[in-house]
Amino acid sequence: MTELHNDEVFNILTGKISSAINRTFLRAFTNQGIEITTEQWSVLACLWQKDKVTQQALCKLTSKDKPSMTRLIDKLEKANLVTRVSDHYDRRINLIHLTETGNALEMKATEIVNTIASKTLNNISSEELNTVRNVLKKIIVNLD
Repeated sequence: MTELHNDEVFNILTGKISSAINRTFLRAFTNQGIEITTEQWSVLACLWQKDKVTQQALCKLTSKDKPSMTRLIDKLEKANLVTRVSDHYDRRINLIHLTETGNALEMKATEIVNTIASKTLNNISSEELNTVRNVLKKIIVNLD
């Protein structure tokens, strides 16, 4: 068997962590009757912070490309969680707006996310968490 290099191990570990977190969120959402994906949640979470934003703003906030964001918004719209509304000042621009159903999910979904985040970070000191946060930020900057 070939020995893995550090960068290959890093790729495997980050992929496994991401997959495990996604599975955990999906299971928890489904168990609570919330039929959204983690990607859809990331869009909703942005809208819960500031509603009626452009698709481009959501792309920046979630690090998604335009085609992916269009698909996400389409699915959220079909689920009656968001709607596209024309900008009052520039009708060429659509703003993404939460529906009542989308707004109603906030408390329940946020509680689930916070519970999972607490469990995920259990037994990790603030110092360790800050180190990981700083390293990951540097990696993101290096990739941009």
